[in-house]
Amino acid sequence: MARILAVQAMFALGMAACLMFLPAVVPAHPGVQVLAGSLLLILLAAASFGLRRIARAHRRERTRARSALDLVDTVLCTSREWLWAVDDLGYFTISSSASEALLGYDASELIGKPCTLVIGAEDLARARESRKSAQDADTTLWTGVVVRCRHRDGSTVWMESSGRTSPARAGQRGGFQGTSRLLAPGTAAESAADHSRARVREVIDRQLIVTAFQPVRDLGSGNVIGVEALSRFVSDDGATADYWFDEAAAVGLGPELEFAALEAALSAARQIPANMYLALNLSPATCLDHRLPGLLALSPVPLDRIVLELTEHHEVADYDHLTAELAHLRMQGLRLAVDDAGSGFASMRHIVHLRPDIIKLDRSLIAGINDDIGQHALGAAMVAFARQIGATLIAEGIETAAELAAVDGLGMTAGQGYYLGRPTIQPEEWAKWAAGPGNRPINGEAAVPGSDPACSDHASFPAYRPYNQASPN
Repeated sequence: MARILAVQAMFALGMAACLMFLPAVVPAHPGVQVLAGSLLLILLAAASFGLRRIARAHRRERTRARSALDLVDTVLCTSREWLWAVDDLGYFTISSSASEALLGYDASELIGKPCTLVIGAEDLARARESRKSAQDADTTLWTGVVVRCRHRDGSTVWMESSGRTSPARAGQRGGFQGTSRLLAPGTAAESAADHSRARVREVIDRQLIVTAFQPVRDLGSGNVIGVEALSRFVSDDGATADYWFDEAAAVGLGPELEFAALEAALSAARQIPANMYLALNLSPATCLDHRLPGLLALSPVPLDRIVLELTEHHEVADYDHLTAELAHLRMQGLRLAVDDAGSGFASMRHIVHLRPDIIKLDRSLIAGINDDIGQHALGAAMVAFARQIGATLIAEGIETAAELAAVDGLGMTAGQGYYLGRPTIQPEEWAKWAAGPGNRPINGEAAVPGSDPACSDHASFPAYRPYNQASPN
């Protein structure tokens, strides 16, 4: 419309110029001249009126646009919901000030930054899948997608998000824009449980568990006499095994995850040399599970090479029941160990009630035992106690030559720790452990008592004995 009026105005101005400066163009008759002048005046008036209308319309449009922008700015500044937009590469292009209250980031800190700053890669993938499910097939809108975000301080923030897909336009990238609000505590707890349950179930169903083995060495010969199976989880966030087992237990999938880890360990143990035992960590509840005997019966590792390790971190409600359930397996050669002994009262209660074949002293007791009189005295008492009940004593977490010398001097039977061998998932490393006496350097230092100057005063140690053979008093 503006273009048509502009053409009309130019035409009128041109005709007026012709009449004024080129009289020969219009006949000299006065009536014709009056008619031509009137037409020109009408054209000029119409063009002027149209241009004024367009100018007023543009002013109104600018006023409405300014009001809309003011309203959007007000919403961005005052809304308790977080308004955001990201481009197709996942970088923030808009963020409201609510981001500071909800996520700990000022809006200016987010714009231009990747959205992975506030949402993990795995959570982002899940959010995209949830968006596809919630999105209307005929539109680009979605509502009610629950997303786990990450606060600046590292804590978890559960939000419900709604938004739409923004298509690419000339000179502009496409992406997504929407709003997010904080979930109520009860709803957030349910979402967290659902999220955890889905993660754990994925690990179980997809078998995303690998097994590392750490050697246990006889302190008299230096030979590797056994290995402890340690679960490693394949995940983007690098969470520890303790985290995964705790999360599984919290959502009622603890036994399922333990059995999945157990199956992975037994499968990997096919490549462990036959002269070594296999130690498996299980909770007391899993030891009572009716599936355990059947799984161990199908194990490629015979029962007389398997040790079940119970940690003090799990409570035993009924020791008589646990003892009775394990009795048949122990009669077939299965051995029982109490892990983390010395780290708390629960472990000592486990020892008294379960009469284990093996007692594994916790790293907290071994660390610095060479310099601490109290730890040294407690270590000596545990050696005497183990002899009294006919159990083998293993020192866990040996990380220095001085610690190795100290536990040797106390008469401890076996040891485990980074100084004696790190956990590994490499079968070729497992095979090397069967090569004979462990007199090769470990972490750059000698690993065998007597081969290191720090151990020279402790050259004579008790030989390794079978676990079902009590030591003489």
